[in-house]
Amino acid sequence: MFPGEDRWYFSREEIDNNSPSRRDGIDLTEETRLRKAYCSFLKDLGRRFKLHQATVATAMVFCHRFFLCQSHAKNDKWIIAAVCMFLSAKVESTPVDLKTLIITSEEILHKKVIAAEQRQGVYEHYKGLVSNGEKLVLSTLNFDLSVDLPFDILIQAMKKFILDEATQGKFPSAAWKFVQDSFWTTLCLQYQPRHIAAGAFFLAAMHIKMDVKSHGESWCQHFDITLHQLNGAKWVSSIMGKSVLLPLLEA
Repeated sequence: MFPGEDRWYFSREEIDNNSPSRRDGIDLTEETRLRKAYCSFLKDLGRRFKLHQATVATAMVFCHRFFLCQSHAKNDKWIIAAVCMFLSAKVESTPVDLKTLIITSEEILHKKVIAAEQRQGVYEHYKGLVSNGEKLVLSTLNFDLSVDLPFDILIQAMKKFILDEATQGKFPSAAWKFVQDSFWTTLCLQYQPRHIAAGAFFLAAMHIKMDVKSHGESWCQHFDITLHQLNGAKWVSSIMGKSVLLPLLEA
């Protein structure tokens, strides 16, 4: 499975049923668990390095893209995730030191502090694996490190539509959480950033009980998305467990 004209966007059926991991006997439930595991690891790495959430999100996208083309059965997810963070930090102009990245990764995985006298040995042990992993990730991604994120789109919409003081206190954190949750899934491989931003916006509005019905059409116009597309986006059910947008909008 390789990106075509639309690069990294595929149907959920393609991702769920035709991944290299599936061909190697890893079922969807297990692959979903593995994806969440490396996302949790990347979140911890980002926290330790005080990286911007865009850097963490880009690393997650790199990982999802990699395992769209490569099998979990044949690759160490921790090495690949560390490499993806290393590359993402470069792309987002927040570079991290390779030695520190390796040491920090080991500390997170083993939940203990590595003594100063052991750090050089740990670095020497893993630097070759990380170097080879970087080559594999770059070749697998076809050196395509361009990632569009939904954050700016969401911010623009909030500035335009969320005007009253009461809503401003609740809406941003809810919308932000929905967007962040999306990166723990393969939604970034299924939907364009503006679709994910739109979904997060509507879900946040519903969460704080805004008048979705009255404003839905103008919101959709801003995101350049139709109500039908919004309701058909399976990522709504992926996060909330059910698709509820269109019935509310059309009530």
